[in-house]
Amino acid sequence: MTIMMGQFNRVAETAAERLAELLGTRVVVLDERGTTIVGSSAWDAGLAADDADEIVDTAWLRVPIRLNGKAGEVLIQAPHDETLSPRLVQAVVELTINQTLMVSGLPNEHELKNKFIHDLLHGPHGDEADILREGQILGMDLTRPRAVILINAADYILEPGGPGWMETSAARIQRRTQVVIDSVVHFFQLPNDTICAYIGDGEVVVLKASSAQDLAAWTDHKDMPEEMYASWADLAALKRASNALLARLRCDTSGAISIGIGRYHPGLQGLARSYQDARAALSLGRRFHGRNQVHCLDSLGIPAFVGVSDERTKIDLARHLLSPLDHESELLDTLDVFFMENCAPSATASRLSIHRNTLSYRLDKIASLSGLDPRRFDDAIQIRLALLLRALQTTPV
Repeated sequence: MTIMMGQFNRVAETAAERLAELLGTRVVVLDERGTTIVGSSAWDAGLAADDADEIVDTAWLRVPIRLNGKAGEVLIQAPHDETLSPRLVQAVVELTINQTLMVSGLPNEHELKNKFIHDLLHGPHGDEADILREGQILGMDLTRPRAVILINAADYILEPGGPGWMETSAARIQRRTQVVIDSVVHFFQLPNDTICAYIGDGEVVVLKASSAQDLAAWTDHKDMPEEMYASWADLAALKRASNALLARLRCDTSGAISIGIGRYHPGLQGLARSYQDARAALSLGRRFHGRNQVHCLDSLGIPAFVGVSDERTKIDLARHLLSPLDHESELLDTLDVFFMENCAPSATASRLSIHRNTLSYRLDKIASLSGLDPRRFDDAIQIRLALLLRALQTTPV
């Protein structure tokens, strides 16, 4: 019997429990070195190769098996008041492991959910009503507005075990992934509010309900403009929530964690777009700003305009960054002249026929409204690129 390495821990544990229940005795699974893989009790699970004398001295039936192409054994302690037929025990062991293998080969609910969400985030295919129904069967309400929070916990989830570690790699990844997911669900308190899935490579994706009511605990209406493009409307609240979540995850895992936030976009296709936002923010943010931070497109600075390939996203970002100036035509004109004059204050003031103090006041106001100061090099580049991208959108070819 050959067991794939990724399945090994689950199959061995399940088989040991079933055999112990069927035969009413202790069961231990050893690898080819005589090291305990799994036992039917807490004592058995701690049994090591040094305890071989204890096994020999007591009445144990040994059934050889093949685990991932290597020799191993299932050890069954014969009850004191019963006689077990070695041939019968071997048949029961083989039957139990074969049945366990068959069941383990079927995807469980978590695996189905993870695959469903993975496929959804890479672009839903098929009828939307069917996809919503499938999500409902798996216990997910996808009709609510949701934004994507992408968590990179690879340093924690994929960290290898130390010397003498009894747990297999697959089991450790599964256990640590569940720690991250449990932390997320407990942080947001309402499981229906938050859909989580493991999408591989140490990453957990969160489909966070993002209506104004769902984000009320993190919303500060003082920093919410009266008019804002819909996809950016609740981003400030998502940032606050994600920063608090980051602190919780780092406390629960003691590992390096990075988070990327996606904007809300309507519909199932919108989830894929939100995931693209979060993926780009996480990738660029970790590269240019480091780990243990929350990254979002509108806070990446110049890398967002350089690293994002989707032109629509860059235009949206440009409109968002300049939106506080939408009704400030005087300030926009000032910026145009400021850049035309290579950011030289005297030349700009002269061309505009205003005093330099007036120019300074206008530049201060731009910085206050937009959060970007055109007198700072990086900020000036962002403003200039945003103006160009917005002009490209409105200028006919």
